[in-house]
Amino acid sequence: MTQHADDDATTSRPTACSTDPADVVQHSRGPLHGIRVVDISTVYAAPITAMLLGDFGAEVVKVEHPTGDPARTHGATKDGHGLWWKVIARNKKCITLNLSTPEGQQILRDLLVDVDVLVENFRPGVLEKWGLGPDRLQSLNRGLITLRVTGFGQSGPYAERRAFGTLAEAMSGFAHQTGEEDGSPTLPPFGLADGVAGITGAFGVVTALYHRDGPEGHGRGQVIDLSLLEPLLGILGPGPSAFDQLGTVAGRQGNRSPNNAPRNTYRTSDGRWVAVSASATSVAERVMRLVGRPDIVDEPWFASAGDRSRNGDLLDDAVAKWIAARPLREVTAEFERVGAALAPIYDVEQLMNDPHVLARGSITTVDDEDLGPLQMQNLMLRMLRTPGAIRFPGRRLGQDNDSFYQESLGLDPDHVAELREKGVL
Repeated sequence: MTQHADDDATTSRPTACSTDPADVVQHSRGPLHGIRVVDISTVYAAPITAMLLGDFGAEVVKVEHPTGDPARTHGATKDGHGLWWKVIARNKKCITLNLSTPEGQQILRDLLVDVDVLVENFRPGVLEKWGLGPDRLQSLNRGLITLRVTGFGQSGPYAERRAFGTLAEAMSGFAHQTGEEDGSPTLPPFGLADGVAGITGAFGVVTALYHRDGPEGHGRGQVIDLSLLEPLLGILGPGPSAFDQLGTVAGRQGNRSPNNAPRNTYRTSDGRWVAVSASATSVAERVMRLVGRPDIVDEPWFASAGDRSRNGDLLDDAVAKWIAARPLREVTAEFERVGAALAPIYDVEQLMNDPHVLARGSITTVDDEDLGPLQMQNLMLRMLRTPGAIRFPGRRLGQDNDSFYQESLGLDPDHVAELREKGVL
């Protein structure tokens, strides 16, 4: 992979830890160090991909319209600073560029000559209209990998429809299967489809980089066509296969599962909620013996997860009564003692004060120039020899314009000022 200059932007305390410090390469720059990424996408899915690449060492340049990415104002804010933006734009230099202008289009072409990855989520045809389509860009940089994220993909009758994650959550079957049996379909209160697509996009980019730089890639990049619909569909289980082979259509079951039981949420005597899962028969047996119903274990149907699910009312009744008679501390201790699976249902405050979360550093603190010490989610995975890091949170709109355009593209200060006056930057 092509090596590039170090990013010496503001740093924060390390944010990836190892269970064995001897295995960690000290001061690791991340496994993607040397990879350059340009992120011209907006809001969530594609920016999550770029965030993940940046977390593991890639140099990411976030290109925004001069009015700013709408994600800057989504969700909670403090002193005018979007808190979700601080997370999703972490490890990204922030520059502005109006791609609908000829000058802006040429600047992007110049920028992409020496870049490994372009991340975008414009509707199909928009970049082509601006002379920024993959064919044109590939002619300028044969090694460029372009991740194209859209609601429904680059082809098909819905390709040009406007789409957000909500539509993918609706069409994929997720909403149809989520909610109470006699209730309405339920949508998640956060960007589930966007998050799943964002993680999938990072996998796609790394796979494409591996191929490009391998013996069969010959240094050539490629286009990755990623929709919001297909990754979410891909993790929802064997629904299409079950319909094809059995004609069955999964419906809503509340917090139960069609695949195992007991599996539900239950309330303790001190008003706390817990979640129980017994996917393995051995775990289900431990739960039923713990709650005083060993007789159920001897039923001929108990050894089958599917049959246990069909007897969910009986199992739930026994588990719910036992948990309802005991406080959370006792319930948790007893489940742990017998080797059964249970977890308290947390709000974010409870999560952030959990001893395991604290010990693992699952929530980390980074230094933010606007808000001071800022807590946020840590990296999604830990690499013991080449850990990633949160080097800085999301930056201000156009914060890196002067330094980036002058140092990386060689534009003189007067030209940068002129472009700003014309609305190009």
